[in-house]
Amino acid sequence: MDLTTTLTGFVALYIFMLAAFTGYEIIGRVPAILHTPLMSGSNFVHGIVVVGAMYALLNATTTTEQVIGFLGVLLGAGNAAGGYVVTERMLEMFKPSDKKKPGEEAKK
Repeated sequence: MDLTTTLTGFVALYIFMLAAFTGYEIIGRVPAILHTPLMSGSNFVHGIVVVGAMYALLNATTTTEQVIGFLGVLLGAGNAAGGYVVTERMLEMFKPSDKKKPGEEAKK
């Protein structure tokens, strides 16, 4: 392993740790009222992750790289789809209900 590969690995690890810490700090300070818009924005980011995983899968040469790339695409797509489902369910909570309460018919 030469110096360039080692340095690149440490830089990648540093970027990963910095991104994880920043994400944790940002998400931890989001009020509950902004959760739904944040989920919509994060679904967009998950879409970019899927594109990156597909790019990594297309450039994979060994079987191990192909398995990791496939898992990346599979988990990224599942995460994006699940985010849209959760966002849709949360938005349903804010829609007015058309159901009448029990006993309303008897009053008329």
